[in-house]
Amino acid sequence: MKKTALIIIAAIIALSLGVTARHFLSSPEKPGVSALPEFTLPDLSGRQRNIAEWQGKVLVINFWATWCPPCRKEIPDFIALQERYADQGVQFIGIALEDKDPVAKYAAESKINYPLLLGGDKGITLSQQLGNTVGAVPFTLIVNRHGQIVRQHPGELSKERLTEIITPLLN
Repeated sequence: MKKTALIIIAAIIALSLGVTARHFLSSPEKPGVSALPEFTLPDLSGRQRNIAEWQGKVLVINFWATWCPPCRKEIPDFIALQERYADQGVQFIGIALEDKDPVAKYAAESKINYPLLLGGDKGITLSQQLGNTVGAVPFTLIVNRHGQIVRQHPGELSKERLTEIITPLLN
């Protein structure tokens, strides 16, 4: 219980710092291209899932938590976009930065239609390695079909903006 409380407190502080830092940055998105490193995390059933499983797809990788209001606000849009673009090779992947039970409950209630991985502390470190320098939640990566990170977005990402980013990657 203490570990969970510490993670939640650290995440709230990180979220606050991330939102504050975002306002001081000239652009919330960091364009550029870098290779997505290989990583493995468990899904809700405990099965280890390697990111290479979705090789050749346009990936929208979202680091999130159930206690994060902007994260919860994005998820219905992600569900709709996953449904809309699945047959065009787009794959959303949620990486939850908390324990399994609240994630499983929220996933069932929300009818999330894309894979959810449990990141915990490893997920926080991974998000930092992938460019989340301010520790923001949510934090979203867009990866092209060649496994290159083409966008990093700290904070909430609108359905419209996400559509603008992924549409050119579909060809």
